[in-house]
Amino acid sequence: MYNAFFGLTENPFNLSPDPNFLYRSAQHEEALANLIYGVQSRKGFIVLTGEVGTGKTTMLECLRDFLGSQEIPFAFLFNSRLTPEQFFEMLAYDFDLACSRQSKTEVLFALNAVLLARAETGPTTVLIVDEAHNLEWDVLEEIRLLGNLENRRGKLLQIILAGQPELDRKLDLPELRQLKQRIALRTQLNPFPPEETALYIASRLGHAGRAHQDIFPPDVLAELHLRTEGIPRLINSVCDNLLLMAFAMESKVVTMPMLDEVTNDLRLVWPEGTAPALS
Repeated sequence: MYNAFFGLTENPFNLSPDPNFLYRSAQHEEALANLIYGVQSRKGFIVLTGEVGTGKTTMLECLRDFLGSQEIPFAFLFNSRLTPEQFFEMLAYDFDLACSRQSKTEVLFALNAVLLARAETGPTTVLIVDEAHNLEWDVLEEIRLLGNLENRRGKLLQIILAGQPELDRKLDLPELRQLKQRIALRTQLNPFPPEETALYIASRLGHAGRAHQDIFPPDVLAELHLRTEGIPRLINSVCDNLLLMAFAMESKVVTMPMLDEVTNDLRLVWPEGTAPALS
């Protein structure tokens, strides 16, 4: 709606995890490099954690693009509230295994055969589990056992578990110590510091066709960072609403009263615990 008004070619603050809009901060570059290295080096288990809205799913989309470009087969499980039976059924569907998908035994035999055949020709195979903090203990144990599939070159199945910090706490439980010991790489995404929030906004605007970021003044950027706590998803939501409000008011610049109104409408509460008051 506001794109033409601001000279944009597309919406810069969509909430969908679009890899084309990835802001390559140092921590995001490091996280993506760790994921790719872990897969290529056949490390087995890799864990990606981060608070809600810090960009984990976007990072996984970037990884999926890489795997596709390298013709590395993968399965992506996005619904982690599964029973063991449902887990194996989804695994069979995603890997397109030629077996009875309701039988755990047949799924395991078919998966092992496929992995061994692929290992002979070179490429590894990847299992990505998003929202892994929701996995029950018995499903995590089944995933651990999949890590036993290996040959002399390394693990036949590279398993990436992505989730909120609760995943780390779950993996610290005594009953999951065997799985924890098998994790070869860990990487974590954190909220942006103030300077990164400003660069993130400028980067997304630039990708959408606005070469010079002059919509958000420095004082608004500083306050916006405080109220979103540097969390990319919240930054996107607030910025999208601010651009819409500025368009409606025919203003080329976002103001502090606009920020007050938007953050009040979104019910944001920042660390001090005070709700935004309209100016």
